[in-house]
Amino acid sequence: MTATTLADSVDTRSYAWIHARIMLRRNLRHLQRYPSLTLMVMLMPLVFLLLFVYVFGGTLGSGLGSGTPVGVHGGRQAYAAYVAPAIIVMAVAAAAQGTAIAVAQDMSEGIIARFRTMAVARSSVLTGHVVAAAIQTMVGVTVVTLAAIAVGFRPHANVAEWFAAIGVVLLLTFAITWLCVGLGLSAKSVETASNSPMFLMLLPFLSSGFVPTDSLPTGMRWFSEYEPFTPVNETLRGLLTGTGIGDNLVITLAWCLGVAVLSYAWSRRLYEREPKAG
Repeated sequence: MTATTLADSVDTRSYAWIHARIMLRRNLRHLQRYPSLTLMVMLMPLVFLLLFVYVFGGTLGSGLGSGTPVGVHGGRQAYAAYVAPAIIVMAVAAAAQGTAIAVAQDMSEGIIARFRTMAVARSSVLTGHVVAAAIQTMVGVTVVTLAAIAVGFRPHANVAEWFAAIGVVLLLTFAITWLCVGLGLSAKSVETASNSPMFLMLLPFLSSGFVPTDSLPTGMRWFSEYEPFTPVNETLRGLLTGTGIGDNLVITLAWCLGVAVLSYAWSRRLYEREPKAG
């Protein structure tokens, strides 16, 4: 590689970074202008948290068996500790759904076509959406976690385990968000984009998030044990409450990295394709 080529490559990356910051600022201003979007991200997980802890928690907490978190002995507090990781995962999924809608809205309003005619790094447009969504998600996760603590969740994590849990949440966030970017780009309308990520809200209910998998019927138990949200739940639960993690961390990393890489490649391919004439 010649010195000129290397300089051009560095210059290109520099411009891409600048453009990504501009697109991030655009998306953050959009979130600031419409705070109801962030409130909606937090509302659904908070409703489920209160519903499951205060309505079902007393009964479900007493039947957790081997799934009971360390340091509690059944009842509502035990269930609050058990279900908190699932509610955190739901907060991540709820925020990602908004990303699909935002991307589809940009496509339908023609702003993406305008960006294509400008000297804007193509990767920066999608990166701005993803990083803004990650910031919004972490705000929602923080609020949901504080609410879980208020209703009885008592994490036993040390500093390293907290950082590890945050890392898992961030990795899950980027994986799901890139997937929803692809869903938003492939949607034919904003309405379609709002519905296509709904399976991400359903899968946590079919995982080990709300009840141990060994309490489920055989067919559903098999699906629950092998679907991607179960190892995420078990990893977060182990890091925060001291239950066993086993190989769930490795499986979580494999799922998240695989989904993130494939979704990124899919999203870039969808974004770079030329729009159909007429």
